[in-house]
This record gives sequence, C-alpha cells and structure tokens, in this order.
Amino acid sequence: MKIKSILLGMCLALSLVACGPKDADIQKEIAAKMGDMPGMEVTVKDGVATISGICKDAACKESCENIAKGIKGVKSVVNNCEIKAPEPVATAAPVEINADSVLNTSVSEVVKTYSGVTASVKDGVVTLTGDIKKSQLPNLIKSVQELKPKKVENKLTIK
Repeated sequence: MKIKSILLGMCLALSLVACGPKDADIQKEIAAKMGDMPGMEVTVKDGVATISGICKDAACKESCENIAKGIKGVKSVVNNCEIKAPEPVATAAPVEINADSVLNTSVSEVVKTYSGVTASVKDGVVTLTGDIKKSQLPNLIKSVQELKPKKVENKLTIK
C-alpha cells in the first residue's frame, strides 16, 4: 500500500510538471505582448527566455525584460537587446567668407562713415587701422563682421 501511494504521488507530480506551459506557448505569449516593439525577437528553451533586437533606449530594453519576466513559466530571462546608437547631430552649415574683391568694396563703404579709420583686405582678413571714438567701435566692428570676412583685425586706436 505504501508503494502504491509513493507511485501515485510520483505520477501526480509528473503530470503537474507536464501540465506547465510549454516553451512554444511561452514564446508566443511573450512575442504577442512585445508586438508593439518592432524588431524584437524571443526564443524560449527550458523556460529560459532569450530576447534580442534593437531598442531605441534603455527604457525599451528594460520593458522587454519585464514583459518576459511577467509570463508564467519563464524561469529566467537573457536580455541580449542592444540600444540603438543616437542619430548624429546635424552639423552647422559651412561659414561663408566673401572674396577679397567683394570685401574691399563693402568695407570701403562702411569705413568712409568713420572719420580717421582705414581698412585693408588680404586673404579674407580685414585689418582696421586709425583712430576711432570708443562709442563708435562696437558698431564699426559689427558692420564689418556682417560683411563675412574670415577675420577682423582691430588695430584701431581709441580716442
């Protein structure tokens, strides 16, 4: 009688284990719950869920793992998801530098309104010389910089 009870108990235990979710069913359930996460893949073997794919960020990776952990029959999760590299930042447009001929004409027009100031242009560099009132300097420098030279060298003497 004792042996029958032991055998009956073992059969019952085996049948309960056999009734647990199958790997294929676990895999389908995880895949269904991760359906709104394109590119994610899951495999299940012996109750171990392995997830892989490209996530947009760490929160996505964590969410995939939590989904898998929440499925009945999952013993552990191997999270092989990779986080997508950020998109490169757009670089600024190249700086436009006017040719010396354009700068010479434009700079001459600007400095003629400032008595005592002269300008020369060479290789895109505007050099300002002469005397100027302190109050006039910011406007002159701003006006010359708006002409898009490579550089403005201020060799002015402030009166």
